[in-house]
Amino acid sequence: MNCSADELFAQQDSVLAHSDEYSDTIVIKYAKGLKVDYQSDGVHLYISNPDPNAKMSKKEEIVITDPSNRFICTTALQLGNFEALGLEDKIVGMNSLKNLFSSKMKEQIKSGKTVKIGKEGNFDLESVVASKPDFIFVSASKHGGFEVLKDCGIPLIPHHGYKETDPLGQAEWIKMVGLLTGETRRANAVFADIEAKYLKLKNEVADKKTDKMPTVVSGRQIRDGWYYVGGKSYMAQIFNDAGAEYVMRDNTESGGVTEDFESVYAKGLKADFWQTDGAHNGEFTLADLAAEDERYATMEAFKNKQVVFCNLSETPYRELGGVQPHYILADFVKAFHPELLPHYEPKYYKLIK
Repeated sequence: MNCSADELFAQQDSVLAHSDEYSDTIVIKYAKGLKVDYQSDGVHLYISNPDPNAKMSKKEEIVITDPSNRFICTTALQLGNFEALGLEDKIVGMNSLKNLFSSKMKEQIKSGKTVKIGKEGNFDLESVVASKPDFIFVSASKHGGFEVLKDCGIPLIPHHGYKETDPLGQAEWIKMVGLLTGETRRANAVFADIEAKYLKLKNEVADKKTDKMPTVVSGRQIRDGWYYVGGKSYMAQIFNDAGAEYVMRDNTESGGVTEDFESVYAKGLKADFWQTDGAHNGEFTLADLAAEDERYATMEAFKNKQVVFCNLSETPYRELGGVQPHYILADFVKAFHPELLPHYEPKYYKLIK
């Protein structure tokens, strides 16, 4: 690729128009929780929890012989896997998502093509059965409702994509949807585009790295402590790929961590940037942040207006963030090293005023 990352991100995505040019064989490159084995009786798909800190979990095996066209999704991330491939029409049932951004899914729910199956722990089993799904996607992070779904006699597929610590590994779970639906060329095409843009930008940042890179702190106070992303997490990897030094890089957790306010405040007080997110109606400002705790206003990133915020109520991050790591990386590069992406408009994480 001869064009710069900035030019690459400016191009319109027309990848689906050229999907026939890609292989129909799925090869897993980054995802630790997926394994594909082509055998004489079909495609054997093995699914496991990729979280390095998780206890040993049962490996699920699915033998795929024919394409499936009817699925139920129970999380926004699962929905996003179908959205990324333009396969929303294959979703016949969905739980009650509070913030649904997909206009196509809204239309399908309105028309009755996709039914709401209720919330976890209170599923409408009659609607589940009536929608005649081939498979139901479930999440290991949810508790209290999926056992009931087993009684319907419909195969459950655990979706552990959100547990991947490699951003490209998380996005690669779209290949599982490609396998199940018979749309493997489409999945390979879409993922190749994600991968190319991510690696192009990552490499440009790496070429720029010096001994003195900006530092970044994450999270903020939530209830009993300061919640931040672990040093081995998906987001920590994005910080590194975007050319910043994470102040919690020595932490060994791959998920979220809660620590007392004073400890994190002390470590992040002088950080150049501050990443955080939350659900906020309308524009979220520095004043809104300071109103939560006056100590926030004393942090260097706050004083220098270098707080990078994702508004979960105003962006489809929960739906599409997992399958668009190239845009999340670009958002942080735009903040940390804006000269590399002069024409890029942030999609999820933006500097607030």
